[in-house]
Amino acid sequence: MAPQHIAVLGAGSWGTALALQAVRAGHRVKLWGRRRDHLAEMADTRENQQYLPGTVLPDALGVEPELDRALARADGVLIATPSHAFTDIVSAIAGLESAPPVLWATKGFEAGSGRLLHTLVEAQLGAEHPAGIATGPSFAREVAAGLPTALTVASRRLDVARSLATWLHAGAFRTYTSDDLIGAQVGGALKNVLAIAAGISDGLRYGANARAALITRGLAELTRIGVALGGRRETLAGLTGLGDLLLTATDDQSRNRRYGLALAAGQSAEQAQAEIGQVVEGHTTTLEAYRLSQSLGIDAPIVEQVYAVLYSGRRPADAVQALLAREVKAESA
Repeated sequence: MAPQHIAVLGAGSWGTALALQAVRAGHRVKLWGRRRDHLAEMADTRENQQYLPGTVLPDALGVEPELDRALARADGVLIATPSHAFTDIVSAIAGLESAPPVLWATKGFEAGSGRLLHTLVEAQLGAEHPAGIATGPSFAREVAAGLPTALTVASRRLDVARSLATWLHAGAFRTYTSDDLIGAQVGGALKNVLAIAAGISDGLRYGANARAALITRGLAELTRIGVALGGRRETLAGLTGLGDLLLTATDDQSRNRRYGLALAAGQSAEQAQAEIGQVVEGHTTTLEAYRLSQSLGIDAPIVEQVYAVLYSGRRPADAVQALLAREVKAESA
């Protein structure tokens, strides 16, 4: 495919890393963010010193402080903002005379409604608008460094997914495609909740056995919720579910895992968030996941206990004990 002009919205570590990858794939990129001072520094130093220090921004990656100018003449838009900013960004795209295809790398639910993000895109751009999500096991720093990475690009239509995948597929960065847009989103959102649980367990020094059990039983919860919402089991057992969960729950590059570690060490949610210095998506996602599991009548004990720690003041050690005290049941239940 011929080189395109891609607007990447979100100048944090993830947006910057994806902008770099889009340049590697042969495209010209405009990177936009909300903080003008941050963007001015990036334009001056040709580096994202706050979030990806040491990574040089190539000439084909422009830094643009004006959203309308970033979107002007864009052949495609890649959204990499936190989930709480997603609706406003989609509204800006919908206001264009001719909205380009949209790919988002944001993971989570809409705060307050628990809706998956594709419903917000479809409500404002239409169900037939070419759109999809890029999701899977990936840390920004490794993507920025050009290390091997595999993601899934999911859309309701496979031809759209294949087209969107060309924005990123190059070098050591491999993209797979899927038409299970729901399953891909659920896996990417719920793994953050489970990574908090794994961080809490490891922070309390419960060991590798406990971590393996949490990941495995967490995957069962993720799958139950995903299937109930319309996702497919095979998707949730792939890169966007199991793969992303394994990465996020076991490596300290994960903000959500570090959040759990901090909670286990006795920090408050506010202290832990401040220490990490970036948005921890799992905090808000836990509330929406808990509400979803309750409304769907789905047994999700790990989600429930993370919710109790974050929103009901339960001590992390008590939450783990509550999980251990559950009655014997069949593993397949």
